[in-house]
Amino acid sequence: MRYTDINSKAWDAYGESNCPWTIPITPEEFKKAKQGEWEVVLTPCIPVPRDWFPPFEGCKLLGLASGGAQQMPIFAALGAQCTVLDYSDSQLHKERDVSIREGYEIEIVKADMTLPLPFEDNSFDLIFHPVSNAFIEDVQHVWDECYRVLRPGGVLLAGFGNGISYLFAEDGDPLKVAVKLPYNPLRLGEEERRRIEESNEGYEFSHTMEEQVGGQLKAGLRLTHLYEDRDRPEDTPFISDYIPNYAATRAVKP
Repeated sequence: MRYTDINSKAWDAYGESNCPWTIPITPEEFKKAKQGEWEVVLTPCIPVPRDWFPPFEGCKLLGLASGGAQQMPIFAALGAQCTVLDYSDSQLHKERDVSIREGYEIEIVKADMTLPLPFEDNSFDLIFHPVSNAFIEDVQHVWDECYRVLRPGGVLLAGFGNGISYLFAEDGDPLKVAVKLPYNPLRLGEEERRRIEESNEGYEFSHTMEEQVGGQLKAGLRLTHLYEDRDRPEDTPFISDYIPNYAATRAVKP
């Protein structure tokens, strides 16, 4: 079984345990979005600035690894023509359920983003890609595919970790370094793989800024904006107390 298949099942399990990133927006939030009251995040805490977005009306928008009905319903409420791609059945079921509940159309695609995206060249005006490439080994492929399926002038909004979270042991001690970075469990031997698969937590990977930001530039995108963010205190408080561990970027296809 490929590691991405294992991750897909892990996210199905996260949905059953009410992980915060699997809880859809409420009818009240959808109604407020239609009235112009809305915000979305690429990273845990800071809302994406509204001026990062192109006009929504008629915008062809891809939610890349963005299932769970947290952002796509808002974009649909604002007039975008939404497509969501994810590899978790649970996350995609939530997209379908909310679209039926609120009465909007959305294209729902189950696909593995480590493979070629199932879209034609120059298909989208906007790609919204919240923190999710921590679950894949090769991020350059994703940036290359984003460039391919964006139209000229199209915008990529992406959130990602800077890798620092993987450096420390998860025992409450912020100064206990546990592994070398970048963290890649596929290279740590059978024992680590067995632990991950038995725990059903999924495979995660750290990536360098060269991979994350430099990779977008290498793909041909032009970076226009960037901000840093921190984890929510209830998640990894000892890290967020000391250093930002996420970044969000806005890039444009020339």
